Amino acid sequence: MNLKKWLQIAFANLAIVAAIGVALRYKIAFSLPFIDQKHLLHGHSHFAFSGWVTQALMAITVAKVSAAGGKDLFKRYNWILFGNLICAYGMLFSFPVQGYGLFSIFFSTCSLFIAYLFAFYLWADINRCPAPIIAFSWFKAAAVFSAISSLGAFSLAYMMATKNMHQNWYLAAVYFFLHFQYNGWFSFVVLGLLFDKLEEIGIDRKSLRRIYLIFALACVPAYFLSALWMPIPTIIYVLVVIAAFAQVAAWGWSVNLIWHNRTALKDGMHLAPYRVLLLSLTALTIKLLLQLGSTIPSLSTITFGFRPIVIGYLHLVLLGVITLFILGYAMHIDQLAETKMSKTGISVFIVAVILNELALMVQGSAAMGYIMVPFINEVLFGIAILLFAGVFMIALSKSKSR
Repeated sequence: MNLKKWLQIAFANLAIVAAIGVALRYKIAFSLPFIDQKHLLHGHSHFAFSGWVTQALMAITVAKVSAAGGKDLFKRYNWILFGNLICAYGMLFSFPVQGYGLFSIFFSTCSLFIAYLFAFYLWADINRCPAPIIAFSWFKAAAVFSAISSLGAFSLAYMMATKNMHQNWYLAAVYFFLHFQYNGWFSFVVLGLLFDKLEEIGIDRKSLRRIYLIFALACVPAYFLSALWMPIPTIIYVLVVIAAFAQVAAWGWSVNLIWHNRTALKDGMHLAPYRVLLLSLTALTIKLLLQLGSTIPSLSTITFGFRPIVIGYLHLVLLGVITLFILGYAMHIDQLAETKMSKTGISVFIVAVILNELALMVQGSAAMGYIMVPFINEVLFGIAILLFAGVFMIALSKSKSR
């Protein structure tokens, strides 16, 4: 198995994630009595994390380290990638049936240990590479944050086992896991790939290194951006504000470097992946600005209290930042052919992501005023179908590529 085969599997998994999203939206808008919404949602989210994003990022990371080290490492990692895939499908089938039960907890726990093994192997292989690149620092940090995120999952397991489910601690554990997955593991691999490209076109390595250090140091205190609704000490709040400003400043620095080197960057890739990656980075900019806005405690309390806003933010990161970046990067490295079908699929997907964010923003804003938006659930169901259509075309074009 090589990068091409693993990405084919990952894109097929993305289509499954989108199909389940359609079912979830259908059940909200209409009726689907034989499906437990909460259980299916758990299967959807766990499979999206493991079967789509983690599977794709693991494969891309292995390919990058292989290229830098001058040897194919997939034989060394194939069993880890297979293990992650088995765990992903185990969660996909067990969560909808039993929710948090024996099999779903078994597969989700195994996936955490697979992540530990991947982190261990990745560190070792990066250290063996003769010429370190800036991406390696991001990859190492990503692996560490992936391991740290498991503390949130184990905390949830402990609370369930002891039947001590205090609402605040439950949410704190959930957001801990999500933060170090979204803003740690996912984002640091993506930024590592971006900064590798910036280093490749000749941008000063010292500047790139300093930006990395700012993001790495800010990641841990930034967790409390998701917990400002809890009573936290003033010193922690101050650190949170500093972390939020630091990330925005570091990203502003990055954008400035990209802007002044845009010609070299654009010349180094085809137009289609360039545009897709640009949209991903735009979504990242919006995400970081929203994080900064959430440092206002009253605003944070309001936004985290309304489900459509939380879902909108999570989808902004997972679809707008991470998924779009993977699609653009796959096109850039010739792992997603620029065919009519793939381009149409990506265009449909982008339109659906934008419509999804707008619809959730309208729903969330209306909910703050306790206003029901007519047919909003039906609209979101239609958008979910559009998302699936786009992803299906992408997955189909990937399966047909040689």
